[in-house]
Amino acid sequence: MSLDGKNAIVTGGASGIGRAISLRLARDGANVAILDLDAAGAARVAGEVGQLGRRSVAAIVDVADARSVGEGVASARRELGAISILVNDAGIGEIAPLADMTEGQWDRMIGVHLKGTFNCTRAVIGEMIAAGEGRIINISSVAGLAGAVGFVHYSAAKAGVLGFTKALAQEVAATGVTVNAIAPGLIDTPILGKAGLADDLVKKIVERMPVRRIGRPDDIAGACAYLASEDAAFVTGQVVSPNGGSWM
Repeated sequence: MSLDGKNAIVTGGASGIGRAISLRLARDGANVAILDLDAAGAARVAGEVGQLGRRSVAAIVDVADARSVGEGVASARRELGAISILVNDAGIGEIAPLADMTEGQWDRMIGVHLKGTFNCTRAVIGEMIAAGEGRIINISSVAGLAGAVGFVHYSAAKAGVLGFTKALAQEVAATGVTVNAIAPGLIDTPILGKAGLADDLVKKIVERMPVRRIGRPDDIAGACAYLASEDAAFVTGQVVSPNGGSWM
């Protein structure tokens, strides 16, 4: 699944799933721009991409802010060239029962996940259509498929990403641009700890999973590499869910 000569943008690429995706795309031949609010982490991952022999750039970007996204994408184009792969991975997580949720918490969750996907996709879709090819891969969640207690805002945002994916896939299918989503299950990443899930709850979830283990970022990166490749040219509007059998 060679990606030689392709230029990719990965949002949220400074850690976790985004880092794994960035490194996997680089191993498969792509140059990678890391867009993240974590400047140090983005620079570190860009350095790792460079060690794999690929060109890379790190940019500080708040995906919920269209101007910030525009500047980050422009930086990626200057350093790498035309963008042919976009992975919308930037995300946040927190437990917040709806009765206690603030408007600010709701707005930020929707802003990062759903508006962020819109902002970043809008920034590259024109050049992909003009080029007659492109891969847009949106990272959703099983919470967007099945919901999750304490994560109403997160589940709503991730479900919105799935609707966005399916609608845009139909809109641009004839242009050579594919649009797909990945809906991971429980994955061992920094965002999992920040979300506030207790260790005993995570253990119970894993015990109920058919594969009996928590997911790894590389489990998601492999699916992303496939969707970014020419092997997936006939795949669009689909949701791939690496979740260890926790949702079927």
